[in-house]
Amino acid sequence: MAQSGSLRTHLRGLALTIPWVFSLFLADIALSLLLPLKLVSPRLVYDASSIIALSIWSWVQAIFARVNGAHIRISGDPLPPGESAIIVANHVAWSDFYLIQALAQRSGMLGRCRYFAKAQLRMVPFLGWGLWAMGMPLVSRNWLKDKTELDHVFSNIVQRAFPTCEYLEANSLAELTLRAGLISYSEGTRFTKRKYEESLDFCKTGGRRQPMHLLYPRTKGFITTVQHLRKAPHVKAVYDFTIAYQYQGTFQSAPSIWETLSAPAISAQCGYKFHVRARRFPIESLPTTDEDLATWLEQLWIEKGEWLEVQRLEWALGG
Repeated sequence: MAQSGSLRTHLRGLALTIPWVFSLFLADIALSLLLPLKLVSPRLVYDASSIIALSIWSWVQAIFARVNGAHIRISGDPLPPGESAIIVANHVAWSDFYLIQALAQRSGMLGRCRYFAKAQLRMVPFLGWGLWAMGMPLVSRNWLKDKTELDHVFSNIVQRAFPTCEYLEANSLAELTLRAGLISYSEGTRFTKRKYEESLDFCKTGGRRQPMHLLYPRTKGFITTVQHLRKAPHVKAVYDFTIAYQYQGTFQSAPSIWETLSAPAISAQCGYKFHVRARRFPIESLPTTDEDLATWLEQLWIEKGEWLEVQRLEWALGG
């Protein structure tokens, strides 16, 4: 975006973000003070931290969508308000956060969002303590270590019926959680041309189908999440979010972090398009074995790629 590098835009961005960053710092302090209470009243801490998170997420969402003019198109299946779910999504850029949060906000689940974060953050004063207090899964990407952490997190959701929406990133462990759900980017990393070429090589070697516009999904985190949370009666479904961008005719070109906060017109008039499609699968409709769950996720990624290609062609024709 040509205007994103101007001094006026940078000053505007600072004026918008400094108050939010200050509020985030205060929120981290408040969350850190709640941390000792987790030992005696984990549900109270979970609910209180969700109220704090709601104010922070709502503020930054308003900067992107209302102040900076981003129009997020939402399509697909309607999502029941307040429903706990496991969520998988493709991962393109930082701004994926806003598209996912738009669906969370519409479902009344914004304050319940939880992200998978690096385990090292646990020792960072205030920021890490705040994540810990909120119940963010803190993982190291060492599967043996992470499985223990996930078992602990999921036991709270199952036994204590914590409302949540788990978002899983289809090439990695889950990275985000809603009111009674968990969000995961199953690809495990952001999409890039180099990573796509590596994914192609992986699929050719193993005789697998390569999804269009996506990396091949990693399945361990998804399988573990589903097998744990299907035991929780309040977790009703798996949501699939497919995220698409276009900027001045380039498919899957997303704004930078700073542009989402500072640029005064991230809108269709300036060449940006944002679209997220939701699909809802009742959790009882999913396969029961680990092997079949892996196949289910792999097939889902093929379908997501096909939809992305349809969206690319529609935008290329001016749709």
